[in-house]
Amino acid sequence: MEKILRIAKRLGLEKKDFQICGRGKLKIEIEAIKGENNGKLILVTSINPTPYGEGKTTTSIGLVDAFNEIGKQAIVTLREPSLGPVFGVKGGATGGGKASLIPEKSINLLFTGDIPAIERAHNLLAAVIDNHLYHGNKLKIDVNSIFWNRAMDMNDRALRDTVIGLGRTNGIARESHFEITAASEIMAIIALSNDYSDLTERLANIFVAEDMDDNPVFAKSFNVNEAMATLLEETLKPNLVRTLQNSPAIVHAGPFANIAHGTNSILATRFAMQRADYVITEAGFGSDLGGEKFFDIVSRQRGMKPPDAVVLVLTVRAVKWQGGLNRKNAFEKDINALVKGFENVKKHIENLKRFNVPFVLAINRYAQDDDEEIEKIRALAKEEHVEAFISDVWVKGGKGAIDLAEYLVGIADEKSNIQYVYNFEDSIESKVESIVKKVYGGRAVHFTRRARRKIERFKERGWDKLPICMAKTQYSLSDDPKLKGRPTEFTVEVTDIKASLGAGFLVVYAGDIMTMPGLPRRPAAEDMKFERL
Repeated sequence: MEKILRIAKRLGLEKKDFQICGRGKLKIEIEAIKGENNGKLILVTSINPTPYGEGKTTTSIGLVDAFNEIGKQAIVTLREPSLGPVFGVKGGATGGGKASLIPEKSINLLFTGDIPAIERAHNLLAAVIDNHLYHGNKLKIDVNSIFWNRAMDMNDRALRDTVIGLGRTNGIARESHFEITAASEIMAIIALSNDYSDLTERLANIFVAEDMDDNPVFAKSFNVNEAMATLLEETLKPNLVRTLQNSPAIVHAGPFANIAHGTNSILATRFAMQRADYVITEAGFGSDLGGEKFFDIVSRQRGMKPPDAVVLVLTVRAVKWQGGLNRKNAFEKDINALVKGFENVKKHIENLKRFNVPFVLAINRYAQDDDEEIEKIRALAKEEHVEAFISDVWVKGGKGAIDLAEYLVGIADEKSNIQYVYNFEDSIESKVESIVKKVYGGRAVHFTRRARRKIERFKERGWDKLPICMAKTQYSLSDDPKLKGRPTEFTVEVTDIKASLGAGFLVVYAGDIMTMPGLPRRPAAEDMKFERL
């Protein structure tokens, strides 16, 4: 506790600026987030990952420690872990080895109660909608058009499709489903809200259904947005914790990048840019998902700015996995698979060059990595006129990324003219096609009949000028997780479009994407042992 209080003081926080939320955890008051965003913003993204993660969070934590090692005041801002991955495939999301967050166990589980509060606010709106139907349906809602379902912070495939309201006194029977809380629009709203007024307005604008005359029905139609905001009052406040090496870390909000926009809250990042020289933040999955969304959605929000530099994380394992190897033999030496998989890296390099931002490659080192393969990656990067540094932060902490941090200090001062993938004024179809062709490297987009009907309706309502949040697999540049490496001549199928008006973007579903993941054959939960702190 003493250490986190010292860090708060180091950031210029007074007692009135925060509240203690248990051992080693503080919540920062919204009123303390004020001033100019003078800090340099460094975005950490990656190539297309394996199902087991490639260490963007570990790299980000190691980097903030490295910056502080070289005498630069730095803060890392990260997303809150979801219980789905914690108990599923990937496990926790607090880094690893000497590049870890404290208190690790608390952050990975219920933390300060933010995600449970988002889940409750989401389900409050769902309950009010069904209660309205039960008591006469005064708004004449078309029961088959209700888009707002229920949320739970757990991977549970059995809840993807459900029937609710069964029984004589239990409401109106209808089909419904659950989505993981990280996919809730309220999670995106928390991540994108600037203050309480903005939060309340965004909650009011949630589009939940249509009436019998095809008119939109919003959360404000039920007069429940103020109650939802009341539930979320503490949730909007960013959480301050620390790294093992006592660097400040703000962990706040947790939208996934494959089904949402994939980065921590803008309040957290704004606060960090006001209090530090350098801010390291992370965008989920690859540059084709979290990276693109950070540029085209997050950095264009009020109070934000584009990154000053980008770190593209990769692992030898992931490159060989993209080259066709499976998990069991991805640590075996295979230069041919490495060269083949580097085609995926080259596309992500092209993406960052297209955004016109200074960037560098970081090879997140594993103990099993072969030195020859690491040097081959660095040589291949040189051919693309890109620098590649080894990030050895798991073993060495901040000292394992000194060279990388010093290089970032240099390139973050370069002037850049950010090039976005699309303009907001472009049509929905044009924006989607720009992402598919420019970022994914695809040939074309096919819109299903359902998607085209939605597009026409959104155009009529004036919703077509919103940014696009693509929902697709993270494992491939395409919408097919089996197409590894750098596929070409593929067509992305848009199956559905959802208007997330509170968040302020359109969610475009491509391929077989699900908002409620399932557990693997052997969940990470089976290997956990209870230990008291």
